[in-house]
Amino acid sequence: MGKKEIYVDLIKYIQALFYHEFDLVANMSNMVSLIYEKVPNLNGTTFYRWKNDELILGPFQGRVACMHIPLKKGVCGKVAFTKKTEIVADVHKFSGHIACDSRSNSEIVVPVFWPGHHRFFGVLDLDSPLFNNFDSTDAVYLEQLAPLVFGISKN
Repeated sequence: MGKKEIYVDLIKYIQALFYHEFDLVANMSNMVSLIYEKVPNLNGTTFYRWKNDELILGPFQGRVACMHIPLKKGVCGKVAFTKKTEIVADVHKFSGHIACDSRSNSEIVVPVFWPGHHRFFGVLDLDSPLFNNFDSTDAVYLEQLAPLVFGISKN
């Protein structure tokens, strides 16, 4: 199964699972678990929440993660500042990279916004032990997937 098909299936599964489920912690927990299970070559999948002017660790899968990330620090802190998805082919070449897991070699971080009013909520962070593991396909689908964490209601 190709990357696009994995994400399409993952979105459908999460839409069904999160239908009328609005508990944010439960949804974040299940989302990172499903991504970690279904997307190949990951060694970490993490939600970080924006709180008190920094990113705070939320639900995650993988090894121990950083608990506090300041604005502009590392890939996640940069995304918190720019509010734009960041794909890093080699984290060791990223200025200011924070090595929470020394096995990580590439990373993608997607900003997450509260629905309706586009206020910044935090980031969804995926790490891989492979170099250059992420591309625009990951970005497109993760940007669609991340907001589903707020739950799915009947339209």
